[in-house]
Parts: sequence; structure tokens; C-alpha cells
Amino acid sequence: MKNLKEYLIPFAGLKIGKHQFEYQVDKTFFELFDFHEYNDVAINVEVILEKKSTMLELHFKHKGTINVPCDVTNEDFDLPVKGKLNLIVKFGEAFNNENEELLILPHGEFQVDVSQYIYELIVLSVPFKRVHPGVKEGTLKTEAIDKLESLAPKEQKENKEEQEDIDPRWAALKKLLTDK
Repeated sequence: MKNLKEYLIPFAGLKIGKHQFEYQVDKTFFELFDFHEYNDVAINVEVILEKKSTMLELHFKHKGTINVPCDVTNEDFDLPVKGKLNLIVKFGEAFNNENEELLILPHGEFQVDVSQYIYELIVLSVPFKRVHPGVKEGTLKTEAIDKLESLAPKEQKENKEEQEDIDPRWAALKKLLTDK
């Protein structure tokens, strides 16, 4: 993974307090992670680093659009995404990133790499099933929608279905209720 130097935040020279960093994420960022599922990406990521005497707090927030194909019609559309993540950075004997909300850096470390957290934050904010807004509203007209509607099962008459589903033993019990 090359060209991720801009996602290294050097905290050693920063004063105690809050510091803001902004990143414009596009498709090339995901190509560095060998992730090619999105057609186009335009996301603004804001990272607020709060430096304290013994630890760091990182607050990630992102908002933007990702161009993806619809899972129903395969039409490309811009999917709005947003999300946030809080990360606590402490210092210890060895590097440890097993916990998703806690990062332990070795003593003497002077910078933190936020690229992996930005990548995961964005990828996890995209819904598993991506449906074009026109499909939900019923305004999108494509060949795929027409084909799906033609293959949809026809509705059966409810009365006929209810009569077939009732067990004759239950029908005899219902008579007892009405005989009173």
C-alpha cells in the first residue's frame, strides 16, 4: 500500500488540545487497498485529534456519495453515505489494534496511520443491499423492472385460499362457538 503518507498524522509536535484534519477520498484511495467495488467515490472525511497528556482521542466523521450499481436493476446511481467513529489511542509495550475502538501504539511512536480506519469506516457505512431510489419509489422504468414484474407471482383470491387452508377439525370447533 503506497502513497498513504498523507494519512499519517504526526502527533508528537502537536500541543495538547483539539486538532482538525480533512481528507478528500476518491476512487484512487480504494485502489490502494485493492478494492474495486465502487464506480466513483466523492467523500469528505473529517478527523479531529484530541491530544491529552497520556492518550489521544480520534473522532472520524465522513459524508459524501459513492456511485454503485443497483442490486435489483444493475443501474448505476449515487448512494449517499455518512458515518462516524471514535478511536482511543493509548501507549503500551507493543502495537495492538485488535479492539476496534482502542489502538495501542508502542512507546516512542510519533505518528498514527488513519488510512485503515478511514477505509473501514467508509466501506462499513455502505449498506449490504444497494437499491436505486427510483426502484423504491416506483419511478424507475427499465427492462429489468419490467421483466421482474412480468415474472412476479399472480395474486390468488383470498377467500379461496382461506377455505383451502382451514382444517375441517377447526371448522367443527368454530361451529361450537357460534352454536351458543
